[in-house]
Amino acid sequence: MPTETIEFQVEARQLLQLMIHSVYSNKDVFLRELVSNASDALDKLRLEKLWDDSLDADVSDPHIEIDIDKDARTLTVRDNGIGMSYDEVGRLIGTIANSGTAQFLQELREAKDAAGAEGLIGQFGVGFYSGFMVADEVTLVTRRAGESQGTRWTSRGEGTYTLETVEDAPQGSSVTLHLKPADPENQLHDYTSPWKIREIVKRYSDFITWPIRMAPEDSGAADTSDEAPEPETLNSMKALWARPRDEVSDDEYHELYKHIGHDWREPLETIRLQAEGTFEYQALLFLPAHAPHDLFTRDVGRGVQLYVKRVFIMDECEALLPPYLRFVKGVVDAADLSLNVSREILQQDRHIEMMRRRLTKKVLSTVKEMMAKDQERYATFWREFGTVLKEGLVTDSENRDAILAVASFASTHHDTEPTTLKQYVERMGDGQEDIYYLTGDTRQSIENSPHMEAFRERGIEVLLLTDAVDEVWADAVGEYEGKKLRSVAKGQIDLDAKDENTPDSEREKQTEEYAGLLGWMKERLEEDIKEVRLSSRLTVSPACVVSDANDLTPALENMYRAMGQEVPTAKRILELNPEHELVKGLNQAYREREDRTELAETAELLHGLAVLAEGGQPKEPARFVKLMADRLERAL
Repeated sequence: MPTETIEFQVEARQLLQLMIHSVYSNKDVFLRELVSNASDALDKLRLEKLWDDSLDADVSDPHIEIDIDKDARTLTVRDNGIGMSYDEVGRLIGTIANSGTAQFLQELREAKDAAGAEGLIGQFGVGFYSGFMVADEVTLVTRRAGESQGTRWTSRGEGTYTLETVEDAPQGSSVTLHLKPADPENQLHDYTSPWKIREIVKRYSDFITWPIRMAPEDSGAADTSDEAPEPETLNSMKALWARPRDEVSDDEYHELYKHIGHDWREPLETIRLQAEGTFEYQALLFLPAHAPHDLFTRDVGRGVQLYVKRVFIMDECEALLPPYLRFVKGVVDAADLSLNVSREILQQDRHIEMMRRRLTKKVLSTVKEMMAKDQERYATFWREFGTVLKEGLVTDSENRDAILAVASFASTHHDTEPTTLKQYVERMGDGQEDIYYLTGDTRQSIENSPHMEAFRERGIEVLLLTDAVDEVWADAVGEYEGKKLRSVAKGQIDLDAKDENTPDSEREKQTEEYAGLLGWMKERLEEDIKEVRLSSRLTVSPACVVSDANDLTPALENMYRAMGQEVPTAKRILELNPEHELVKGLNQAYREREDRTELAETAELLHGLAVLAEGGQPKEPARFVKLMADRLERAL
């Protein structure tokens, strides 16, 4: 059959040029694409031989071979797989966009940017054409297994390609790239360099099932042997996630973790997952033993490595795990996924969401199992990653219960041992309807807070929350098993209402006795507070400030401002301890004196002391210090 010169379709030519110049951000991936195609061809030959025993094909040594010719500046990727017939070459390689429909062209014209065009190109399998990024000319020689005649396809990627038959083609396919000159400024490397080829294969194709071979580099020494040097295998072929658990040692798992996690320590836990059925994938995940230093750095790279049929696709696939599991390292290998042509951007796919949900539940169930069976390892995990895991209580309502089940918190029940919400509820006394908590910078500062006094005196357990995220999740979760989560520093908490030793008549009497003072102090401090009232939560301190039940706490206000959100400053409530001698004296002085100038300063100092007691700062620190110094001087 004579050589045919065929012109690309107009739309196919435009598509080819767009792909060569716009789609791939990293030119190294051309080799990944060619090796992946070769691996697919070997897979197809194996299957076809299983289906048809009579197929005349050599399956004794399936492999992929890479050959470099520095003098001719060519690189060849060769396989002895299924190959293609003359008609298949014309149909699969000769035409980029088989459909060529008017609708496709219209969508292509409407894609304003390269990213939009990428998504459209992703409808077609054109990874073969990535070779034109690095080559001036591409030659494909192929022979289908079981046929005697081969086919040569050649193109410079401009307007035409040639097709001809060849008689001596070996089984399989070989793609020869006539390389462009190296241009490091445009990320066009020297692909005749053996070390560069090794680097690319190791990065993208290390776990491919079939051996990828290359002749060793000529050392320059005289070779006295007539035999060709034995080719070296570039890939390990050790996809640990695809091997049965009893065939892989813990040391092998740990070495893989150290490689992908860039960590010299062993992982805390190894998680295996294999999904079968209509959509198959395998996962090998690791829980680190230590939090990385950049765990809370904004825009830090996160996500597990994504493979498709053992071909490396993405180093940090964020779509496979939620942000609060960003510390998880590992590999996910899918049998098939909707990828665009460059395999760099995942199209939205229900399979991605399916994997994300399954992987998330698997990680959380593993932590729960660790919590039940190995408290020491769980304690290590929670110490390192509890703070980030609690972010999921805000962002992932679907798995909120699962996260709460593995969460533990410091509490007043024990000085060192944390507690779960389930354990807290089991210990609640008769008549207690709420789960109480208090947030702060440290356990010590929380325990010394005036808000804790009545709870300590009555032996009511309080959760001591010291992470910044605690302010947010406690408000978002709201309740646990029908028990409301209540901050002891917010709203009206009348513990006396549950105390039979404090009759209603006594409280009413106190309210009436202090009514004048409370109203006067509210007027004097109206710029800073919304209300002054008697407290049932204080037993030692004279006063404290609390937030209204529906207001943001100062810590939460500061957090939102740090995130760039404008929030109004909410006025707080000042609570007075009617049993404290200072408050009693202030009330008596208010009743007896007509000139209340000094009393106003005392009220201001009392409010400042309450703000300081919860870790805040008076509005005018210099004035507060002056007033305090004057009072101390007069007291001496």
